[in-house]
Amino acid sequence: MAKPKISLKGRALRYLSAREHSRLELSRKLMRYAEEGDDVEAVLDWLEASNFLSQERFSESLIHRRASRFGNSRILAELQTHNIAPDAMASIKADLADSETARAREVWRKKFDHPPNDNDERVKQMRFLLQRGFSHRAVQAAIKGGEDEEN
Repeated sequence: MAKPKISLKGRALRYLSAREHSRLELSRKLMRYAEEGDDVEAVLDWLEASNFLSQERFSESLIHRRASRFGNSRILAELQTHNIAPDAMASIKADLADSETARAREVWRKKFDHPPNDNDERVKQMRFLLQRGFSHRAVQAAIKGGEDEEN
């Protein structure tokens, strides 16, 4: 017995019930299942009008998932790949800036149980945090904070 065919609207609601999606991401997923005569943009417009699809909720969700592990530049770059509006990006950037040093210090503390003993170790720890997308200022503050805790 064949499975019943799921409409684009039903499929979209199923995706959104699992987690928040950006309009771009959901559009890409739905396009795989669109058949001739299906209007993916109309479905997305309906989802936004019904408040099932929200750029703001998606941004908050992504930030919540990423903020405990990554720095501002990495989070902002990921949001840009989802075509988040520039005015929303400016607001998000300002909000993230307030907590970046504390987040960098927490990521550093989880990875390294002691401050660097020599310059090679300092470079290794700094590289780790920089690769995670933290700013140079936040990296220096995190490592310096770890040294202060030991003294």
